[in-house]
Amino acid sequence: MAWLVMIASLILVTWIVSLFTILILSFFPFTNHRAAPLRKRNNVLLVIAHPDDESMFFTPTINFLTSRRHNVQVLCLSIGDADGKGNIRKKELFQACVALKVPMQQVKIVNHPDLQDGFGKVWNHSLLANIIEEQITSHCINMIITFDNYGVSGHCNHRDVHYGVRQLLYDTLQKDIDVWELVSTNILRKYSGPIDIWLTMIWAMLHSSGTIQYFVNEHPRRSYRAMAQHASQWVWFRKLFVTLSSYTYVNTLRKIQH
Repeated sequence: MAWLVMIASLILVTWIVSLFTILILSFFPFTNHRAAPLRKRNNVLLVIAHPDDESMFFTPTINFLTSRRHNVQVLCLSIGDADGKGNIRKKELFQACVALKVPMQQVKIVNHPDLQDGFGKVWNHSLLANIIEEQITSHCINMIITFDNYGVSGHCNHRDVHYGVRQLLYDTLQKDIDVWELVSTNILRKYSGPIDIWLTMIWAMLHSSGTIQYFVNEHPRRSYRAMAQHASQWVWFRKLFVTLSSYTYVNTLRKIQH
């Protein structure tokens, strides 16, 4: 019993120290020494599957980009209508993006009959590639950020988005576009909250080739405000997820080689 108390105390202290570190960084903007590809202004396309993906998983990256005046476009490939709340969720996504300093006119939401939200809903990768390519062309995109092949939660729509981007790269061979994927972590790291910033930094230091970037969330309060805009989804277990999830506090991006 004494060992359990000691372990719990150690975890609590580490959590508090990690969270305090992040809060300090929110007052003194964090300069990521590994983010050389992002030192020039970019037209960035964030490709997601559902409204709320941006707030649940990508806020450290979005906050980093908007704070440095990169032009961030958001492409959401469904309206999230699995529960019949698609029209509501569309409005919530616009509101959340505004909270994240992404103007509404830079947010595009797709409502295609073949791209419907839900487990077991298989999305056509070629269709996804065509939609993404249209967005790239119309906004002169030179960087894409999306899910990796597990998609953080393993959701099939997240994974299809990844493979849609892959299909685009395979079909068009666009060498002038940098493509980055959000790295999915194991369940212990996923629910380690702010503690994961230390593991992320160590892991990134072991990759000196520039294929790994990490972003500590400089504006964690903004992330909570953004997720709260998704009122139809802001139930107790998602509030708990956002608090415990390492993706609220840090993102690790891996470059897709093509």
